[in-house]
Amino acid sequence: MVTVNRRQKRNVTLEGFDFDSWLNQIRAHRSEQDLEKLRSVYALMEGVVEHQQHLFGESELHRCLMVAEILADLGMHTDTLLAVMIHGLQVVEVLSPEEVLQNYGENIAGLVQGIDKMRIVDAYQLQQGDLSQDKKHMESVRKLLLALAEDLRVVLIKLAERLHIMRNVKSISEPVREQLARETMDIFAPLASRLGVWQIKWELEDLSFRYLQTDAYQKVAKMLDEKRLDREKYIANVIQILKTELENAGIHAEVSGRPKHIYSIWRKMQRKGVGFQELFDVRATRILVNSVAECYAALGIVHSKWRPIKSEFDDYIASPKENQYQSLHTAVVGPEDKTIEIQIRTLDMHQHCEYGVAAHWGYKEGGKQDVKLTEKIAWLRQILEFNDEEAAGDFIDQFKSEVFADRVYVLTPQGKVVDLPKGSTALDFAYHIHTEVGNHFCGAKADGKIIPIGYELQNGQTIEVLTSKHSSPSRDWLNPQLGYVKSSRTRSKVRAWFKQLDYERNVEDGHALIDRELHRLGIKQPDYDFLLKRYHVSKVEELYAALGRGEITTVQISSALQDQILPPRTDKASSAVSYLRKPTTGQGAPGGMQIMGVGDLLSRLAQCCKPLPYDDITGYITRGKGVTVHKNDCPNLLRLRSTEKERLVAVSWGESSKDVYPVDIVIRAFDRQGLLNDITQVLSNEHLNVVGVNTHTDKKTHIANMVFSLEVNDISQLSQALVKIEQLPNIMEVARKTTN
Repeated sequence: MVTVNRRQKRNVTLEGFDFDSWLNQIRAHRSEQDLEKLRSVYALMEGVVEHQQHLFGESELHRCLMVAEILADLGMHTDTLLAVMIHGLQVVEVLSPEEVLQNYGENIAGLVQGIDKMRIVDAYQLQQGDLSQDKKHMESVRKLLLALAEDLRVVLIKLAERLHIMRNVKSISEPVREQLARETMDIFAPLASRLGVWQIKWELEDLSFRYLQTDAYQKVAKMLDEKRLDREKYIANVIQILKTELENAGIHAEVSGRPKHIYSIWRKMQRKGVGFQELFDVRATRILVNSVAECYAALGIVHSKWRPIKSEFDDYIASPKENQYQSLHTAVVGPEDKTIEIQIRTLDMHQHCEYGVAAHWGYKEGGKQDVKLTEKIAWLRQILEFNDEEAAGDFIDQFKSEVFADRVYVLTPQGKVVDLPKGSTALDFAYHIHTEVGNHFCGAKADGKIIPIGYELQNGQTIEVLTSKHSSPSRDWLNPQLGYVKSSRTRSKVRAWFKQLDYERNVEDGHALIDRELHRLGIKQPDYDFLLKRYHVSKVEELYAALGRGEITTVQISSALQDQILPPRTDKASSAVSYLRKPTTGQGAPGGMQIMGVGDLLSRLAQCCKPLPYDDITGYITRGKGVTVHKNDCPNLLRLRSTEKERLVAVSWGESSKDVYPVDIVIRAFDRQGLLNDITQVLSNEHLNVVGVNTHTDKKTHIANMVFSLEVNDISQLSQALVKIEQLPNIMEVARKTTN
């Protein structure tokens, strides 16, 4: 059973709302079970006294009923109406979120949660007279609305709420009224247009126009010598005449129509520079048929029935518009000598017009279209067409996972919407705001809570950047393995900052970076001649400076060295080179290793030094066990050079392969609970196989010394794992083990 907060009083009727009459109006296509659910929730609302007043002095619960009434007029399903009413009960603390879930199920609870989430837009305040000209910003706000709503019905609820507000703003102060009208015209009316909710779109535009340009509104209204209701009756009569004429001609057609609303009339007069008497589409109808031949047949019927206005005929079927829009447009003098615009097209043409690049809203709003957004709006429009809520379930689930998956929309503390690529971090946000904000970044908050530097921002969050005049960019920001930066634009700005530093400091920092990377990997002396040629610099200092400026990363250095020691295999390889079999069979050289001047010998990697691709290596011919490959600086190999030099053979790394190589890494850290688990989690995430672990902790100093035996594919994979381990808390040093 649903319970009501005991603190609330009972037996109070909601102001002026005739619930029984409303229920009778929406009874069609609803089951008795649905109607009973509505009665049950209304009984809870009627039994509550609450003093929360809105702009026009109405209560929260009465506002919810008015919004539900608008949604019912749109033909929305019962669950949507219930969600709006239940959300009001949750706002006045009659029902908790837990009670909503328990009593009404996941579907309605999800809708209620979505309505609550959308209140972030209510908190957003337009800067009066400023942002109205910022079309890019208005577009971001509309996208935010759609991105925040995991269920499209929540967007429709938001539109209905705005319509209710605009119907009642006459009673509030002029500054607030104008601000609401501007928000509505810039954000909500275009959104309704994109979703094809024409009933709401037209009324929102007319109401906004009325308060933003009162004189122009009244002028157009006087030009219309008949009330809107009369115009709608006139259109209905025209539709019926057309249907009868087309049926008599054997043409199956869908005929619809609308009287043009006041704002649309005024806008067309402004756009074309014409007077009211020169408009021929104040009243408009549309005919949809199955084929192009039927389009022209229907046109003939229309012209034979009513006199056409020759200057108003356009054949966009024979000559499509640039955006591939196709339709026949004509204007005729219809019944009572009133002009009517008639559009005739096939169902396929209409589908393209409504959902394709020729979408009506794109034409009306003008400007360059966002193709990806157009595709997503088409998804949303199709969801609206489902009459069976249960049948739409799968489609809506797909919408949740795919629509707006590539962007994230967050807010500044001042309420401005920032549009970023999905996965963007606080650093990306900071540099998007301003380069200097990013350069002095020292932390960030999301909805008032401190977040890590690599935290991926979520839709609707308010992001606050913390700065310090003593803070400056870190070269770790450019390390893709750490994930601090998503945007290439941000990365370029960070690199630009380092490039501005003095040359000597860049050389010093770059030298330190490469030394640290080589130490981690156990590489004593890289081939600098190869690196200078690879990066088109003339001396080592210039290579260091490029590293210091962030133009080259240590990851690129590792990859370059890897390319050097694993060259592509060619067909002209010397016959003296033997590409031996893989070690997984127990025979042959590992991977693409080349053993010079010998036949088909067994070979293996020495366990004492565990060489990796890139290491300088030498083979030792054993007695009965083939060739054992050592690193050139291995103590055992140095001993063999003086005692059994004749058994040593030249070995080099050959073609890259999918083989794995054993390697030991040494970790020194201040011991803490969960340290071993964190390290193994990093190794698991990097898909490295751990074949052995040896740890020892000094109880006096609490210093842990660990040795992990791993299997890696190449030096780049090892480098990435070492970098990520080094970022863990309490890690003092991590490097590849290079001696016994």
